Amino acid sequence: MTATAPSERRRAACPFTLGVCRDHTYAPRFLRIVRQASPRRLRAAARATLPFAEPESWLDVGTGDARFPEAAKEVFPYTAFDGLDPTHRVLHARVAERIEEAHVGQLTDPRITARLRTRYDVVSMLRHLELSPDPRAELRAALAVLRPGGHLVLELPNPRSAFALLFGVAWIPQSPHGHLHLLPLPALQEELRSQGCTIVATDRRTPHIPYDLAATTALVLNLLLGPVLALLGAPLVAVAWAIDLVLAPVLRLTPLSNAYRIIARKEPTRPAAPAPRTAPAAPPAPA
Repeated sequence: MTATAPSERRRAACPFTLGVCRDHTYAPRFLRIVRQASPRRLRAAARATLPFAEPESWLDVGTGDARFPEAAKEVFPYTAFDGLDPTHRVLHARVAERIEEAHVGQLTDPRITARLRTRYDVVSMLRHLELSPDPRAELRAALAVLRPGGHLVLELPNPRSAFALLFGVAWIPQSPHGHLHLLPLPALQEELRSQGCTIVATDRRTPHIPYDLAATTALVLNLLLGPVLALLGAPLVAVAWAIDLVLAPVLRLTPLSNAYRIIARKEPTRPAAPAPRTAPAAPPAPA
């Protein structure tokens, strides 16, 4: 096990993200319920890797309480799942036997990267990369702990979704208190290719999380009434959430889908071709 996480986030350059980098993230307390990932959606993320070879080892980065490994075990019962998280929740997940090994810290920590180098067949980052201070460094570290031929599974909010355009700064990911980074799918694909990966699958439908109306309602109430009085609007948030859930099967088929998934394969490094041999010079002809 490793320890520990940095105490605060630092601003990083954003060469392939939208908007500006932010130092902190924030969401009203009662948004945690509407943004909770369901076991069904977590299992769908795991099933996305079924077309590839069954992994022996899997690292979930930003795992928290390891709810994703717990759900993924139903799809891959013979896979060893490990978890990494900057908080000590991952240690409780290890005690609860949701994961085999627990690592506390950041994947970009050289000590963690060195210990886990080329150990895993799959590395997953579900709703994690947009919270990383340096997404490019996070991708490099993830590829370092992958074995050649292994797969990287990423899920992120889609800043090109129609909800983002419709709600503007009231859409949680791009609000003033939103994520550190917003990464469009084409930009992330290009970055992965530049790091030696092959994109093997993308999905803009199943990663959709039905929370846009509820989250926007909660944010507006929080801004207008303050964090305490906004709790009085909880019934209104509940109605908006119900609408999100009812419309979700249709919305995920449209440009309103608010997230995407990308699976990239780490290609083996090809050894450099040997230099061609030159034929020995012919001996000079006798005089």
